[in-house]
Amino acid sequence: MANAKLGRPSKEKNALLRGLVSDLLWYGEIETTEARAKSVRSVAEKLLTLAINSYEDIVKVEKEIKDDKGVKVKTTVSNDGPKKLNARRKIMSYVYDRQEQRKPKESKDAFMARTQGINHPLLEKIFNVYAPKYAQRAKEVGQGGGYTRIIKLGQRRGDASEMVVIKLI
Repeated sequence: MANAKLGRPSKEKNALLRGLVSDLLWYGEIETTEARAKSVRSVAEKLLTLAINSYEDIVKVEKEIKDDKGVKVKTTVSNDGPKKLNARRKIMSYVYDRQEQRKPKESKDAFMARTQGINHPLLEKIFNVYAPKYAQRAKEVGQGGGYTRIIKLGQRRGDASEMVVIKLI
């Protein structure tokens, strides 16, 4: 089912899958048809596995930075290692970038403070939230994969397509 045509030309199908996978990783769950959900599951689990296998690859580097007074100060900066950088670039090339939204009744200053220094919030969520969570689960249970669950909702009115909710577990 992962190679289902979904009734669209390949460019449209790929754009549809990229959007659905991005939404699934951003929101945690989406409602769609069963055929689309099975295709999304295949892609999403591969991207999550890529992140899980490389999220710990961090290299610490010392840099000299000039402060406000012009004095050189040595600081330690953590950069992505080659394995994590490769995984990050592969995931960036597939998913659409989702931007953080202001919460209701959140001030502009609070929003700026919360999102300061985050250029790609979806990637940060994948590497900082999902990858450690699923890696821990793999150590405890001894099981890799199975990051999504599909729950059937019934048929859609109008065309009787089987509707499902696909969610990250």
